[in-house]
Amino acid sequence: MWDRPEPPPRPAPLDRGRIVAAAIALADVGGLEAVSLRKVAARLDAGPMRLYGYISTKEELFDLMVDEIHAEILPEEQPADWREVLRIRAHRTRQAALRHEWLADLLGGRPTLGPNALAVTEATLAALDGLTDLDTVRHAVETVSAYSTGAIRREIANLRAERATGLSKREWQPASGPHLRKMLATGRFPALSKAVYDGAEVEAEESFATGLEWVLDAVAAKLARPPA
Repeated sequence: MWDRPEPPPRPAPLDRGRIVAAAIALADVGGLEAVSLRKVAARLDAGPMRLYGYISTKEELFDLMVDEIHAEILPEEQPADWREVLRIRAHRTRQAALRHEWLADLLGGRPTLGPNALAVTEATLAALDGLTDLDTVRHAVETVSAYSTGAIRREIANLRAERATGLSKREWQPASGPHLRKMLATGRFPALSKAVYDGAEVEAEESFATGLEWVLDAVAAKLARPPA
């Protein structure tokens, strides 16, 4: 779709950039379910059929939206250290998802092939180029991406649950406490009981950062081994 020429301009200005911006604005407020070509057209004060000259399906629109957000993920300056490149990419992806929660629903699927997404991938692979064989590099990037995607989705799910129930995490825990204490008192869950009563409370950002460093440690250990 990025290679497809746009239709000639008409009296009411319209282009893919404006269409994508309108779709992102709708999704930021109401999620992906709030995005349709009809609603995007209405926001742009255009007829829905005009959008089909630029975008064929809603799935194409989603791809364009994800690629637009990748421009927020790619840092202006590329660090020299591969670990810092992967760390920054993970944190910037998380920050983008917190600004655009719908992004969490589209992470982890088939890669988008837009210019911004390709630039992020290029920068990531370039940071690891020459350190080891290509297959190990690919698995290293996929491993870090899998961790960050899973952690981001969990955090966004918790935020949505807070809005749905009207209870923050700190409010939900006391509300569910009586049931949990009753279940733990049965003695059937000793490991869980120890985690609940003795474990430290960790905020989402700290949890994400800690888990990311553990994954990066594992990747570093793998990269340090000579090829088999």
